[in-house]
Amino acid sequence: MDRLRDMQLSLWREACRHIDVADSISDLAGAVGAFIPLEAMWVFALGEGRCSLVASWGAGPAAHHRFSIDGEDAASVERFVRKGGISLLNAARPGRSLLTPIAPAIGDARVVCGALSRDNQPEGVVVWRLGADAELDEAASGLLAGALEPLAVALDTSRRFHELESLRRAAEADRQTALRRLGRETLTEPIIGAGQGLRSVMERVDIVARSDVPALILGETGSGKEVVARAIHERSARHDGPFLRVNCGAMPADLIDSQLFGHERGAFTGATEQRQGWFERADTGTLFLDEIGELPLAAQVRLLRVIQEGSLERVGGQSTVRIDCRIIAATHRDLAGMVREGAFREDLWYRLAVFPLVLPSLRERREDLRELAQHFANRAAVRFGLPEFEIDDAGVALLGAYDWPGNVRELAAVIDRAALLGGGRRLAIGAAMGAPSRTTTRATSAPNAENADPPPTLDAAIRAHIEGTLRTTRGKIEGPGGAAEMLGVNPHTLRSKMRKLGISWGDFRPASAT
Repeated sequence: MDRLRDMQLSLWREACRHIDVADSISDLAGAVGAFIPLEAMWVFALGEGRCSLVASWGAGPAAHHRFSIDGEDAASVERFVRKGGISLLNAARPGRSLLTPIAPAIGDARVVCGALSRDNQPEGVVVWRLGADAELDEAASGLLAGALEPLAVALDTSRRFHELESLRRAAEADRQTALRRLGRETLTEPIIGAGQGLRSVMERVDIVARSDVPALILGETGSGKEVVARAIHERSARHDGPFLRVNCGAMPADLIDSQLFGHERGAFTGATEQRQGWFERADTGTLFLDEIGELPLAAQVRLLRVIQEGSLERVGGQSTVRIDCRIIAATHRDLAGMVREGAFREDLWYRLAVFPLVLPSLRERREDLRELAQHFANRAAVRFGLPEFEIDDAGVALLGAYDWPGNVRELAAVIDRAALLGGGRRLAIGAAMGAPSRTTTRATSAPNAENADPPPTLDAAIRAHIEGTLRTTRGKIEGPGGAAEMLGVNPHTLRSKMRKLGISWGDFRPASAT
């Protein structure tokens, strides 16, 4: 018993020291080999209908980690694991053993196999080739059987580690794809004009970020309310938690409760499983309720309760769920006027408007036009695979002559259009703004070099956009990082459009690839 206890302690120590079983196989084998002479050790993992060799020690150059079986072969190994215990296997003549499918990975040897399971779930198989002087007597069998539990835990830990790594890589791939589409280096939008037109707003952002009270952002459509909300979150103590944005005006009226507060399985037709709402998913972080003025009165009542009590009940649920998230709301509507008209609850208004921030429109912060335009020009160059553009005084004059009812969002669209219409050579700001009809009378005093440019046809603009993207992807159309992904279209649709416009993907492939 002392030998069994000492071996198990040694195994548990090694299992806790390492995460990946492939990195710890030699130490695990050493922990067992100190009590029973070993020549080799293999570990096979079960999962997703497959059985794969994930680690080996002392097996020689013939062992490789690409061995994998599926279908009935994997099912046979799983049946062995569910039976449990240890078993002898002659890999040279495996016969009809449940472990026959893994014999090719072991070679010509007599081995001892052990079933690895945890919480009644099959994890895999451990295989030992004993030393020449070792005998599989009752004592040795007891020692090997005692090694199964710590080895199963080590394999389970390794599996979970690789699953998390796979999810991390997928998330990073999605992040990089989003950055390419947005033309940014980071997902955090910079605050352009923080030292000029938005100085007073950013001072209030720094104040409200230090507290946990609800904040209300008021401003015209496209003025940057989400950017300011993210700035509050990033400067707050919750910056390590999630930041989730919900457009209250985009939720179907009959699904608002389910989407905000979640639902239990069977709560209504189609509710086949329990679902967390936006409030629960934003726990420990910030929930940004955009267009809060579009929320129906009935939903406003339940929202008020969540803010007041810090708890909610899922649709169809009986128990109370505690939530801990910071609320930031935003709207372009006149909430005070809606309160007077009875379209917005007065008590909710007072709860949300603890610390209001009013964003100036773009026409009220014209001093930021050059910096904003340059920022969007740099972003367009990355998105469309074009050279970097510099905003000149003539372009700034044209931009300053317009009143920008769509604010910063409209400016971003104009700069994108100007980059495409310029054919990759310059920013055709005049053409992008539909000069001269869209500019006000102040534009007549501005330089008119760009006003003379006739706007290109729609096909020409689309051609420039596609060709710029193909230059970025080096002619790649499908798959991650391909032109279709960057443009947000189906690859077949893109190819059809390219054929119509006479664009050949081969013209954008590097010479070495042709």
